[in-house]
Amino acid sequence: MQIPYKKTKNGILIEVKVEPRSSRRQITGIMDETILKVKLTAPPVDGSANEQLIALIAEVTGVKKSQIRIVRGLSSKRKLVEISGIEKIG
Repeated sequence: MQIPYKKTKNGILIEVKVEPRSSRRQITGIMDETILKVKLTAPPVDGSANEQLIALIAEVTGVKKSQIRIVRGLSSKRKLVEISGIEKIG
């Protein structure tokens, strides 16, 4: 699966729609050709779902968790995630 992203001067941006409290932790597909759909087992409490999202993206892209940050949507299901120090995924 090709993850949709936008290039920035610092790296890339990925739009993500998360579904917390799922039975599995996985990327489930692409929505509207631009948004990555992700299921997380963690609940949306105390940032645990956000931490799990960062860990999953790091695992899939092969970058360090410290290179990933959520720039918009910390308390929302729709998030904008920045991965710094890379130019493309895959």
